[in-house]
Amino acid sequence: MPTYQYKCAHCGHDFEILQSMSENRLKKCPQCHHSKLQRLIGAGSGIIFKGTGFYETDYKRKPSVAKDSKDDASTKSEKAPAKAGSHGCSSNNCGCAG
Repeated sequence: MPTYQYKCAHCGHDFEILQSMSENRLKKCPQCHHSKLQRLIGAGSGIIFKGTGFYETDYKRKPSVAKDSKDDASTKSEKAPAKAGSHGCSSNNCGCAG
């Protein structure tokens, strides 16, 4: 349920009240009893997440099963970023930075 802020135009009394969104606005000031209440527009308090599933740690990946050492060595060499001039060129005539 959201919290609404009200201010009386007659006496200046301001207050907050927890109301359901389907409830009607308040009209009478609880202090001076005049029908001059105005509901103010505020920034709100933000969203509150309750329960599980809202934290990074709730969905941590399980460690993968270790692969053969041959597979690891070949995938590491394939995934390594290429250095400038290391594309297999044996001469510097191609214009590479090596």
